[in-house]
Amino acid sequence: MVSQAPAFWWQPRGLKAWGLSPFAWLYGRITGRRMRRAARGAAGLPVICVGNFTVGGAGKTPTALALAKAAREKGYTPGFLSRGYGGTVKQPTLVDPARHGADAVGDEPLLLSRFAMTVVCRTRIEGARLLAQSGADLIIMDDGFQSARLHVDLAVIVIDARRGIGNGLPLPAGPLRAPMAEQIRQLSVLLKIGEGTGADPVVRQVARAGKPVLQARLRRHDALSLQGARVLAWAGIADPEKFFATLCEAGAEIVDRQVFADHHLLTTEEIADLLGRSKAGRLQLVTTSKDHVRLAAGPGISGRLAAESAVVEVELAFDDPAAPGRLVEQAMGQGRLRLLGVAQPEPAAGATTSRR
Repeated sequence: MVSQAPAFWWQPRGLKAWGLSPFAWLYGRITGRRMRRAARGAAGLPVICVGNFTVGGAGKTPTALALAKAAREKGYTPGFLSRGYGGTVKQPTLVDPARHGADAVGDEPLLLSRFAMTVVCRTRIEGARLLAQSGADLIIMDDGFQSARLHVDLAVIVIDARRGIGNGLPLPAGPLRAPMAEQIRQLSVLLKIGEGTGADPVVRQVARAGKPVLQARLRRHDALSLQGARVLAWAGIADPEKFFATLCEAGAEIVDRQVFADHHLLTTEEIADLLGRSKAGRLQLVTTSKDHVRLAAGPGISGRLAAESAVVEVELAFDDPAAPGRLVEQAMGQGRLRLLGVAQPEPAAGATTSRR
């Protein structure tokens, strides 16, 4: 996993991209074949996979949270499954936000665990067993669309409306994790998040393949008053520009900003620098919930940075408010049929049944 995506991935294909294209072709051949031929272990519960086409943030975590909320509203007990990128635990672990830090279990699992039971495990089939033992009746898998060795009943693939798939090349020439043809074949539904035209070519491809497309947007759900505030905005996420845009829309004046690599754990020196710049400029420190949750695992003065940083919270709002509930019910239905051993017919055009 690349912590900070190269800028040329998100630009029209230039010399760097073309120079790396032979390696991208080979990578694409390997990953596409792996996706086609992967043996999928059977989980004892229905499984929703929330993934994306590319390396980098497109909105997977807010989508997973929205689906978990819908599942709970319908009386189900969802559980999140993650590999815990950036964490150090090796055994299947039920995340306890009161006991675990982001250094042990990863920042995204720690954030997810505030909303529903969350298991991190390098081997997803073992993590699925622990979720079942812990009382979950639905697994929401964070990432793993291209690599999971776990049968998926519904694959919800998110795409950022503004950035789309960048230059459309596989790693290392571009951000794609696998060839688009294979990814489109195996997805169940595409979820376009935000405003913009960068994802429109992919939306048309998915529609031609007979797969449904849903739309949603991220909206703030915190109580911060940022109108006219002079801020020092800091973030270590895959797409920090999205965070900065949110601040501007809220009326904040970004006087200073600091970008770190995705999942980055701040050092004592970096924390002291942020605190010093904030004090010198009389600026309000502002960050994301994902960045804030990592501070518990940092050095001693991280608590001070946590206390002094306002947190901008976002949630996913579907254009069709009933869509998350329908996705949950489809996954539950597919999972129940699979567990009963009932053969499932090929989905009709527009159905959200996974072909995995």
